[in-house]
Amino acid sequence: MLSEKRILLVIGGGIAAYKSLSLIRLLKKAGAAVTPVLTAGGAEFITALSVSALAGEKVYSSLFDLTDEAEMGHIQLSRVADLVVVAPATADLMAKMVAGRAEDLASTLLLATDKRVLIAPAMNVRMWNHPATQRNIAQLRADGILFVGPDEGEMACGEYGPGRVSEPETILAMVETMLTEGPMAGRHVLVTSGPTQEPIDPVRYIANRSSGAQGTAIAAALRDLGARVTFVTGPARVAPPSGVTVVRVETAAEMLAAAEAALPADAAVFAAAVADWRVANASASKVKKDGSGQMPALQFTENTDILARVSHAANRPKLVIGFAAETDDLLANAQAKLARKGCDWIVANDVSVGTGIMGGSENAVTLMSKAGAETWPRVSKDEVGRRLAARIAEALQ
Repeated sequence: MLSEKRILLVIGGGIAAYKSLSLIRLLKKAGAAVTPVLTAGGAEFITALSVSALAGEKVYSSLFDLTDEAEMGHIQLSRVADLVVVAPATADLMAKMVAGRAEDLASTLLLATDKRVLIAPAMNVRMWNHPATQRNIAQLRADGILFVGPDEGEMACGEYGPGRVSEPETILAMVETMLTEGPMAGRHVLVTSGPTQEPIDPVRYIANRSSGAQGTAIAAALRDLGARVTFVTGPARVAPPSGVTVVRVETAAEMLAAAEAALPADAAVFAAAVADWRVANASASKVKKDGSGQMPALQFTENTDILARVSHAANRPKLVIGFAAETDDLLANAQAKLARKGCDWIVANDVSVGTGIMGGSENAVTLMSKAGAETWPRVSKDEVGRRLAARIAEALQ
């Protein structure tokens, strides 16, 4: 499946480096050529001899090796691969990538490459959850770096939680997805995401707590399956994924116009948290306090229902998917929305305050269709995105 593909594999430090040996074996079995780069930290856990024996190629490790530079300079090394994989990717190496540092061979290659980069993080759960690491993750995603994992489980240090490097088989599957024509090749999918903002005056607006994380994850997963994605996003906190067509909007009316302009499409996923109402008497000037202690009365009018509008459009996509974010009677409300809107599927989730789902990194959803309801376990929003994208690909076959 990976015949004639070349992988530049950067092996970071940490006990998880031993899994890179299995990854090399799997990549080679799939037909790929593997050029290994062993960091100083990685060499503390596995040997260059082991890596070279499995890869069948020279191991690169020094930025200032005169022989290496004469045979294949570090710039050329960063360009000849079809894909750069960092496994394991330590917190330190991720921080270097964010800062654009080039103090060793691995960081220099990552700064110089013009190819896509896939990283498989591995670190202690507290390091993974640290605000600095989370900021770095957000920036790497914004820079177009793709992630696989980490998984959750028991670690070598004895602690439990997210931070385990993904299994080699999982990394291989991601590599294959990125380098082969996916099941969504030739398909166009519209995805809406994030909140909308309805102005009260030039400085105030009505919105909701949507971060845009789930819509972003869905768009990225569809992209990874080969789809051409039009991503219509409100003012979200999460950066849009790379490799998709991004259309930025603010109001529900703008989102409707952008969604209709993106048609025709094979599928449409309406993950945005669109405001149900807008302020009919929005002021063109900033509303001032008048000393009465009361806010001027706001008059509301309903926004056009984007999901229902597209579900009944003449150029309706073959598959239309809506979201039902509920705080009460989740399944009943979602079932009623499925019938009322005229869409094919509803992704229902409980966004009550205690769940931490609205604006959080995890989601627990029930996928509803005319065939019935299927409840998925609580997982990361990235995983929900991958599962939903796989279902979309299957439905469009």
